[in-house]
Amino acid sequence: MKVLVPVKRVVDYNVKVRVKADQTGVDLANVKMSMNPFDEIAVEEAVRLKEAGKATEIVVVSIGPKGAQEQIRTALAMGADRGLLIETDEEVQPLAVAKLLKAVAEAEQPQLVVLGKQAIDDDSNQTGQMLAALLGWAQGTFASKVTVGDGEVEVIREIDGGLETVSLKLPAIVTTDLRLNEPRYASLPNIMKAKKKPLDTKTPGDFGVDVAPRLKTLKVTEPPKRKGGIKVPDIATLVDKLKNEAGVI
Repeated sequence: MKVLVPVKRVVDYNVKVRVKADQTGVDLANVKMSMNPFDEIAVEEAVRLKEAGKATEIVVVSIGPKGAQEQIRTALAMGADRGLLIETDEEVQPLAVAKLLKAVAEAEQPQLVVLGKQAIDDDSNQTGQMLAALLGWAQGTFASKVTVGDGEVEVIREIDGGLETVSLKLPAIVTTDLRLNEPRYASLPNIMKAKKKPLDTKTPGDFGVDVAPRLKTLKVTEPPKRKGGIKVPDIATLVDKLKNEAGVI
């Protein structure tokens, strides 16, 4: 079984994000970039499936600038077999990502696509669902446990009311939640070996996909600074402040 794992290059989650002075976006100059944490979980799950004998090949794909090769190499060091970079310096929005991944899936013919449920930069939580709709494949989102059987995959997914179990016929799309697994650290020998693993580079034009943004960002601002808490003498004062000062009730 071939597994396709899309990964995204994002600002490292330990970095304090700064807004550009002109408020057109986030300042990425000299900022540490890393693999989206949810995608890291997806790579780990694919590697575990391979170690369990359920998967035979893991293909990692990323869409973004040339620097995204670094994140693909990290996935290769974790245990993926080969990588594909769809290189573009444009802002690629979820629908365009889903269309590109559809083209890659049609070319690679994977039985399973495992990707993070969302990216920590835009928090869209759309790509997996859009990809499933475009391909017409079954989907299991917010997965906290994945079990692959003969021609099917069982996904235990997190929902508002607790957990839900769904059985999907392959091929299928699975999006990963935080509690699915704990990603491994790539060892130094594996990092060195990853440099020799195959990594292809293509462009959106090679797949005939227009990645021009459909949505326009008007302005990016930092959230207001939180004020210190206060103590109130009674419930009536609390309700009054929530109503008249905070405006939340």
